[in-house]
Amino acid sequence: ILLRKDLRMPIGKACAQVAHASVEAVLCSAKGKVDEWLSEGGKKVVLDVSGEDELQHYRKLAMKSKLVTAIIKDAGRTFFNKPTITCLGIGPDADMKIDAVTGKLKIL
Repeated sequence: ILLRKDLRMPIGKACAQVAHASVEAVLCSAKGKVDEWLSEGGKKVVLDVSGEDELQHYRKLAMKSKLVTAIIKDAGRTFFNKPTITCLGIGPDADMKIDAVTGKLKIL
């Protein structure tokens, strides 16, 4: 899950956005992938990106690698005053496949 650090969200807001990305990515994934992911413990890793441009860059790379992506846009009713893209869920899929796209990013 890639989270934009430029938005400087309060921790609770960031956690909610990450949860949205995780759930949405799983809901968009094939049942077989989800079953395998769950059997291995349902691993989730949160990485930071500098802003929306970097987030969209990694989304394109993930899509080229045929990974499921879930872009999260906050509705703008609480912390933000307008709809705002906050994070990106990728997978679930094989660690090696996801790491090939996101492996250079830092863990949040």
